[in-house]
Amino acid sequence: MLAVHFDEPGGPENLYLKEVAKPSPVEGEVLLKVAASALNRADLLQRQGRYAPPPGASSILGLEASGHIAELGPACQGHWKIGDPAMVLLPGGGQAQYVTVPEELLMPIPAGLTLSQAAAIPEAWLTAFQLLHLLGNVQAGDSVLIHAGASGVGTAAIQLARMAGAIPLVTAGSQHKLQMAEKLGAAAGFNYKEEDFSEAILKFTKGAGVNLILDCIGGSYWEKNVNCLALDGRWILYGLMGGTDISGPLFSKLLFKRGSLITTLLRSRDKKYKQTLVEAFTEHILPHFSTESPQRLLPVLDRVYPVTAIQEAHAYMESNQNVGKIVLQLPR
Repeated sequence: MLAVHFDEPGGPENLYLKEVAKPSPVEGEVLLKVAASALNRADLLQRQGRYAPPPGASSILGLEASGHIAELGPACQGHWKIGDPAMVLLPGGGQAQYVTVPEELLMPIPAGLTLSQAAAIPEAWLTAFQLLHLLGNVQAGDSVLIHAGASGVGTAAIQLARMAGAIPLVTAGSQHKLQMAEKLGAAAGFNYKEEDFSEAILKFTKGAGVNLILDCIGGSYWEKNVNCLALDGRWILYGLMGGTDISGPLFSKLLFKRGSLITTLLRSRDKKYKQTLVEAFTEHILPHFSTESPQRLLPVLDRVYPVTAIQEAHAYMESNQNVGKIVLQLPR
């Protein structure tokens, strides 16, 4: 099969398609013939040599995919049949023509969605669902600050926060991104390049601050995050795009707010955790993607590339221009 490959860590120019052995499903796994996969920041970091896959995971890039079931491994218990369309969360391996996956992690593709749209759901939407519900305990009426509001996770979190009756507020780096976030349901958006978002949020919330922060930035935002966190607020850190180091009285400021700082990663979680997450998401959220749902959720796609343009796709993501997901289509 063909798979995205790089021989040495480095820039997008190191990526190419390579013929590699097709995997075989072991007990409880299925083989998915991949139609589409989506890019994530983790793919960029792995290509740069800064984020190794978890032990036992494929070294091929790709944390999510959609396609059709090509083969059932031994002892599969579920209702899946060969030829069924499915989408899946992966620890790696999605940017190839075939990938093996535990059957419990498969999700049906909602009615009315294309395979490219489906490929944009698993990583971003399961992350947003995990952040808001499993970790953030979001409640109706909560104000939720979503950093990188135009990203895949951001565009998902805006819609899920709205669905939970919360008030989503976002940061982004351009007017275009803020307009898109507001179209999706953000109550307000703040351009971090042009204003101090924490002061703007305190003004918007009449001094109360936000109950929940979804933060993929880290180091460079810590002071502003604590500044606009409400009393007893929850700050969930799930990425470090703004650096790893802090300098200053983080603990005293957080303690004064009685704030909780929660950190999380999804890729390195074990199968049982992911299975529980997938089951809850499939039951409570997935039906809202179908065309019949009154509260319809929509994956936001920015660009779709053939996988042969993998270098261009990585370069585009690194330019930070995308609103929503960048999807790769695999050859049939």
